[in-house]
Amino acid sequence: MNARTEPQVLSQLSNRHLDALEEETIFILREVAAAFERPALLFSGGKDSLVMLKCAEKAFGAGRIPYPLLMIDTGHNFPEVTDFRDFRAKELGAELIVRSVEDSMARGTVRLAHPGESRNVHQSVTLLEAIEEFRFDALIGGARRDEEKARAKERIFSHRDSFGQWQPKAQRPELWTLFNTRLAPGEHFRVFPISNWTELDVWQYIERENVGLPSLYYTHQRQVVERKGLLVPVTELTPPREGEQIVTRDVRFRTVGDITCTCPVESLAATAGDIVIETLAADVSERGATRMDDKTSDASMEKRKKDGYF
Repeated sequence: MNARTEPQVLSQLSNRHLDALEEETIFILREVAAAFERPALLFSGGKDSLVMLKCAEKAFGAGRIPYPLLMIDTGHNFPEVTDFRDFRAKELGAELIVRSVEDSMARGTVRLAHPGESRNVHQSVTLLEAIEEFRFDALIGGARRDEEKARAKERIFSHRDSFGQWQPKAQRPELWTLFNTRLAPGEHFRVFPISNWTELDVWQYIERENVGLPSLYYTHQRQVVERKGLLVPVTELTPPREGEQIVTRDVRFRTVGDITCTCPVESLAATAGDIVIETLAADVSERGATRMDDKTSDASMEKRKKDGYF
């Protein structure tokens, strides 16, 4: 018998690793369906939520996902992403619920400090309003522990109190994949089925499963300005400041979110395989390389999560 080549062995090991992650995610998605009365899957149209949706399709089958998809729209999302969100939900026959920060602003529950303030942090208010409106008892999110320090503290089944707040010092243990799903009235869970995935795992899975993504994730030319070590896209919402020089670069987005706080990185990666290679060499997390709203302090994400953020 011929000895297997090193690339073959590595490929086989990678597939086993992805199989194990997929199996865990499918188990958690099914556990949510069994344990809760009114769950929903947070779905932005970004790569992590699309990977999670692919696993949900495998768990239940197209047209049979037993909970709705919920999107909290700031009104400043990339149109390529929201268009792909709508396409994918329709393709799967899934119920899509969209709630807008602009509606919260109209109700007076969200007030901006100034017209140019990012609406990203205010998604927490709209999300909590949607939870109250639909009486959701579990929200499935695509957060991963490798993204950011506060998310590394998170349990897979993360309890939220009746105010929608997260208490990092009062989390429930999760031993032997046993999840405590007990809830008091008004409380809910945030559930993170891909907690144990990394950015590299996500891209390897996207490549293996041929998961469709919005075009922003792959190389394209875009006008940007350099600001605080980031490439800020030049848009109506993020115009250049005085003295900044507009340049055209080959870029892609490692993560997508509100236009006002999401930045691309320089890249010529045109396929998921190309991005796998780039990710292997990356020495900065995707949020650290792309999110302006995480630059305020090391504790900014933890504070937002305590207030009800994703």
